[in-house]
Amino acid sequence: MSVELTFLTRRDCHLCETARENVQTAIASRDVTLTEVDVDTDADLRDKYGWDVPVVLLDGRQHSFYRVDPQRLARAIDALIARRP
Repeated sequence: MSVELTFLTRRDCHLCETARENVQTAIASRDVTLTEVDVDTDADLRDKYGWDVPVVLLDGRQHSFYRVDPQRLARAIDALIARRP
């Protein structure tokens, strides 16, 4: 059963570009379903996360924002996978 990773971003965001690369590094060869969402396309997301992008949600829970550490994210994904039945 894969981990759901939601990557909240927006256009023309330099932090988002770097974070996207780090997310890709972290999820490489892991059972992860990645969904990328532009917060500016959803008023609720923009209100909740607009000042914090990029944001990474793992199974719906916030893992990181602004900067993504690929090693920390990979460890969190591995821990979630290990807990799955």
